[in-house]
Amino acid sequence: MIELRSDTFTKPTPAMLDAMLNARVGDDVFNEDPTVNQLQDMLARMFGMDAGLFCPSGTMTNQVAIKCHTQPGGEVICEKMSHVYIYEGGGIAFNSGCQVKAVDGNHGRIKAHRVLESINTDDIHKAKTQLVSLENTANRGGGSCYEFDDISEIKEICLQHNLKLHLDGARLFNALVAKKENPKQYGDIFDSISICLSKGLGTPVGSVLLGNKEFIEQARRVRKVFGGGMRQAGYLAAAGIFALENNIDRLALDHLHAEQIAEALAKKDFTGEVMPVETNIIIFEVKGNYTAKTLLKAFKEKDILVSAISSTQIRMVLHLDVSDGMVKETINAIETL
Repeated sequence: MIELRSDTFTKPTPAMLDAMLNARVGDDVFNEDPTVNQLQDMLARMFGMDAGLFCPSGTMTNQVAIKCHTQPGGEVICEKMSHVYIYEGGGIAFNSGCQVKAVDGNHGRIKAHRVLESINTDDIHKAKTQLVSLENTANRGGGSCYEFDDISEIKEICLQHNLKLHLDGARLFNALVAKKENPKQYGDIFDSISICLSKGLGTPVGSVLLGNKEFIEQARRVRKVFGGGMRQAGYLAAAGIFALENNIDRLALDHLHAEQIAEALAKKDFTGEVMPVETNIIIFEVKGNYTAKTLLKAFKEKDILVSAISSTQIRMVLHLDVSDGMVKETINAIETL
């Protein structure tokens, strides 16, 4: 099978498994796992931030951050298709007691003027706006990337209105590679950043939350409350270190593969709008003789697994387990449909 449902399906390479097997470990709840500490420090230095916190998932790093930045009864501004809003089980309400103001954006991205008009006035009848959360790349935006100038303008609005700014950077390294940006640019602007290691970077488990020292101390306590304290987590953290040392630059290959498949799809009469392909995600509209459900079945019959994300949309995600040969096979299959 060619696995295109998500980049979360990646398997550790033999070299990564070897790094995991030979990891030095301790008890991370006691802050005594040397490999976890190394991973956290490595990412913090990379982004020019004080500290990091290793967690089991990107959902947890996002939810911990939101809990630390808000008080119950507050409001979080995000784009209406944001992962923190639609894919984290109502966690903003459940964990933080906050509501969401979901903003219309462009392929998962919002502009500063939309943030400004979404901030509630100082009125006891309204929830107090406390946090802005951005997602880069935007999953439901087809892996779209923010322009850094747009992020800078949003930051200015946050500073003017005493709001915190969080980044769901589940696939941030895809954006950094695509835009040729420096991680420190992001560390300078965001109050917190969530980095997933288990997507395009290819680790089996884990995400890291970045912020200043005080924030990470608070986040560590919240992680414990959420049940996210792990013991000899260095075996997992070692995979993250390996990924950061070996798997960042190769993300450009996934982007190229996505472009090649998208070009083949665009030629078919069953394909409607194809979202602009900037990174490793393809989202396209299905029309004509197929529905998303029946096209998914047709792909599966050709040993290709894809996702139907709505009744009319298919998503494909490229990753390190998809070879050049598999891309060619996928394109050949598309041409026969």
